[in-house]
Amino acid sequence: MITRRDGERVRIAESTLVAAKVVPAAPARRRGPAASYPELARVASRAWRPVESEGLGEWELRAAAGFTRRANSVLPLGEPGLPLDAALEAVRRWYGERGLPAYVQTATGAEGTQEVLSAELERRGWMREVTAELWVGGLAPIADVAEGAGVALSREAGEAWLARYRRKGLSDVALRVLGSGPSVWFATVPGAAGEPPAAIGRCVVDGRWAGFSAVEVDPARRRQGLATEVMAALARRALAEGASAAWLQVEEANEGARALYTRLGMSVHHAYHYHRAPGEAAR
Repeated sequence: MITRRDGERVRIAESTLVAAKVVPAAPARRRGPAASYPELARVASRAWRPVESEGLGEWELRAAAGFTRRANSVLPLGEPGLPLDAALEAVRRWYGERGLPAYVQTATGAEGTQEVLSAELERRGWMREVTAELWVGGLAPIADVAEGAGVALSREAGEAWLARYRRKGLSDVALRVLGSGPSVWFATVPGAAGEPPAAIGRCVVDGRWAGFSAVEVDPARRRQGLATEVMAALARRALAEGASAAWLQVEEANEGARALYTRLGMSVHHAYHYHRAPGEAAR
């Protein structure tokens, strides 16, 4: 009696056998926490809230004076309640009233994502500008990879933290977005006297999820493990609040960050894209 890969058991006459061996079970695949795309999309949205939002059926229109595409794009997690062309016209009108180009965020590569919507947008001339990925992993391995030595945690993005953040001259709207989320923490590794921090990071704890963002290191201090220390310190704080899973977003071209997150046991869950309305200038 043998068992096929699909579980079916088959009897074979011994007289017909020439050779046989036991095939071991396939090794367990390394996987991140189980999660659907809609769950992760909502968690990611709550971690980077716009200052203004409005529903269009099951779509959320988000605006924050142009600070980041994520806070200034449509998040479609169902049907808009209108035919697609009418919905897109309503989207363009809504963003036009705010002096913003219209963007729609879509996702591909996971159950519940929007390959069809993405294709329909491109067929209508909506240009895909950015593709990035959302990665997931266990939180405990990140906390265990380092001690978080020399990392200070704060509830607010103070002047020192902002001095290292890559976006300069932040408006009040941008500061509101940075501080938004269920439970927000900012990490700082001090730099030399009178200098910006050597490294920073941000984490939002939301139930079982901890979302990492804005992990930045002084170019002169890279490859010293500072990003790992920042993430470990934030992960420990998130574990203390009851989180167990981690997520973050990274652009495809950021090879250094992708290598770090792979070492931390994280993997790609899905890709996401921003589509800009035809005829509108990029922001």
